[in-house]
Amino acid sequence: MTRPFISVLIDTYNHERFIEHAIVSVIGQDFPASDREILVVDDGSTDSTPEIIRKFAPHVRLLRKVNGGQATAFNAGIPECKGQIVAFLDGDDWWEPQKLSVVAAEFESHPQNGTVGHGIFEVDETGKRLNQIAPDRTYESHLSNREEGHEFLPLRAFLGTSRLSVRRSVLDRIIPLPASLQVEADEFLAAVATALGGTRVLHQPLTNYRLHSGNLFQFASWDTEKAKRKYGSLATIARELPARLAAAGIADEVAEILTNSVNLDAVRLRLSMGEGWSWETVKAEREAYRQSYRHATFGYRIFHLVVLGIATALPPRVFYKLRQWYTARGLARVRRLVGEATPVTSLAVRKV
Repeated sequence: MTRPFISVLIDTYNHERFIEHAIVSVIGQDFPASDREILVVDDGSTDSTPEIIRKFAPHVRLLRKVNGGQATAFNAGIPECKGQIVAFLDGDDWWEPQKLSVVAAEFESHPQNGTVGHGIFEVDETGKRLNQIAPDRTYESHLSNREEGHEFLPLRAFLGTSRLSVRRSVLDRIIPLPASLQVEADEFLAAVATALGGTRVLHQPLTNYRLHSGNLFQFASWDTEKAKRKYGSLATIARELPARLAAAGIADEVAEILTNSVNLDAVRLRLSMGEGWSWETVKAEREAYRQSYRHATFGYRIFHLVVLGIATALPPRVFYKLRQWYTARGLARVRRLVGEATPVTSLAVRKV
């Protein structure tokens, strides 16, 4: 079987501290250089990122554009890719040496699937490994029923930019992405690609996902600007995704599972910013409970009622700060002392 030609598409913005590591991790793959190309889309960096990238010419092509966010970077870069497969990488992350070989083998052995994702290593700003996060086994999804719809929600964590690879034939049916997706364009892309061509998510961790203060998406401490950016993107996904899923032939009940989850994330984020009322917090937390669990013990239901009582009494911003504090300290183990709840999906994510 002929090995597919792979385009590596790196999107970057002000990653002068990290971009060289990202590029070197691609060049150092145990995959023939003759069977891949590297294209870096610089989304209007104002630091020395472009100069660092140019050091790798002619092995790396640089495409510069005016700053517009992740979707516009993908829209600019994907049409320039020559490969049958496009493997995405953020400029602040890096790959394990076997990444492309493993992904290429998956595409070759599963021609019915259009997308491949996989587990990750979380690392800190310096590159020190913190956690290994992966599904408990390899999963395949075509969003063909409610069970696959529920499974897809936790699988999204393994279909983000630096772990996402998609057949070019599928991407051609998706782009252009909505330009307002400054962040979260990968989430929209992965959902539509799975609807169009199916996905396989591998349990192997093949990407090092860097947590750092300059990341435009994730934030360990509260950042209003990042929150507003993320909220705008979530609102776009909630608005645009249903039509894309319907056009791909996904059943309404499955599309609702995906869209309702995004809507809930958007509402919680809006409330966290102090834009809303306590009754909206109660409504959101009741919806979160409905989306997450099939059954619960009596003790757990009592615990949930206590949470709703706290949500009623506190301003939304305060409630979600308290919730973040609770989650960050792993206090869910205390909750388990009073009762358990059965998740809507049996898919398990391991963090070690």
